Amino acid sequence: MITFLDGILEQKQPARVVMNVGGIGYEVRVPLSSFDRLPAEGAKTRILIYHHITDASQALFGFATEEERRMFTLLLGVSGVGPKIAVSALSGLSVRELKTALVESDVKRISSISGIGKKTAERIIVELRDKFTTGEALEAIAGADAAPGDHRLRDAALALISLGYKQADAQKMVKACALKLEDGTTVEDIVRMALTGK
Repeated sequence: MITFLDGILEQKQPARVVMNVGGIGYEVRVPLSSFDRLPAEGAKTRILIYHHITDASQALFGFATEEERRMFTLLLGVSGVGPKIAVSALSGLSVRELKTALVESDVKRISSISGIGKKTAERIIVELRDKFTTGEALEAIAGADAAPGDHRLRDAALALISLGYKQADAQKMVKACALKLEDGTTVEDIVRMALTGK
């Protein structure tokens, strides 16, 4: 199995690149999220690979980050979702947006992706929403409203869970506080806001 390709980016087009590795050209299909992060043609780069093998064919799918490749692999595990739909999902939404939609069971958002209808979106949610750790789920929820590197919302939600609240309830309570955050707001302040609603 091919895990990554390290070489020259010979050709670059949306959804498809050619990597020159030691004089051999490898065609790699990439989602738009990864395509946007690639350097210019002729540059040396490394692409993480998912090597998809079926009885009829083989194909290489490339990713700029490990979390994109992991999400692609999770999507492939859903019955009725093939590589084309998985690439479409990562082209339509970022990994964080996908995680947020899955954790929040947002059928409308997932079915807005090209090639994914309502029934497929519901199946993806049912099969994947529990695949993320509490921390990943909270980071996805908090990430939409928090500044990069701001872990206060996640920490506050974890505090609520330790107080006995269910994960989904803790996420909703903390999300309601996200817009009220200021620079000096502490995790304790967020927990207090979530508990009192003020």
